[in-house]
Amino acid sequence: MNAEQDTRLRVAAIGFLNPAPLMWDFEHAPLNQELARRYVVERMTPSECAARLADGRADIGLIPIASLATTPGLHILPGCTIASKSKVRSLILVHRANRPPSKLRSVAADTASRTTLAYARMLFHKWGNAEVPFLPMVADLDAMLERADAAILIGDPALLALEERNNQFERTGEELVYRDLAEEWRALTGLPFVSAVWAAAPSVALDERVAEDFIRSRDHGLANIDALVDEWSARFAIPEETIRMYLTTNIHYVLDEECVEGMRGFFRLAAEYGVLPPYTVAVQELAAR
Repeated sequence: MNAEQDTRLRVAAIGFLNPAPLMWDFEHAPLNQELARRYVVERMTPSECAARLADGRADIGLIPIASLATTPGLHILPGCTIASKSKVRSLILVHRANRPPSKLRSVAADTASRTTLAYARMLFHKWGNAEVPFLPMVADLDAMLERADAAILIGDPALLALEERNNQFERTGEELVYRDLAEEWRALTGLPFVSAVWAAAPSVALDERVAEDFIRSRDHGLANIDALVDEWSARFAIPEETIRMYLTTNIHYVLDEECVEGMRGFFRLAAEYGVLPPYTVAVQELAAR
């Protein structure tokens, strides 16, 4: 298709395992060919999704929710999210056992998601170590712990680090603590950990069909978990049952009222602690779809 004549909506999608159910119809028959006539999808990190939407290189993006506060005018698509209501597994803080969070002097941070770093910064406020420096690094646990007291890992690298936990100890002899950030957030605030939502640029005219395309894809993905487990277990070294539990228990995909309240709580605390600019979530129409 000639780029000058291409009127399809440009979609920036996260390339990790966690959005796999959301992407079902875009990647599988029978609807993938129909959707390919209306959307062109590229995969990338969460932070890259946000950057594409902010600078006009994408029309719709699966973005870390922190981007809503830093990119004015974005419209949230109803119905879909990437969230967790207990343990998430793919967002972890790894630190040496002899140095608790309140005593950490530095944190090497995977910069794949600004939202996760915002959550982590607020957790450090609650742990009494608000000023600990975050050092941006590529997601490599060994290299991160050589440079800092702790590491924040996001997405697939976090899942792999948990699977390699025993090997890590056998190789280094160093006792490490693996803290699940969603679980920590829930324990300290009582709120779900809402990571990402579909959002559209201010210039994009959203009709009902667009939202329905994304909601329908999510529903079909959740109805095809077995197929997703088969696909993803062949891509990297995580047991099938771990993937199944991750997609069915650890991740929550419906932007329900509890998740909307979680977003409001996130932005309220982020503004209070100076982590993000003030942002009001006016999303009453988004919940429970």
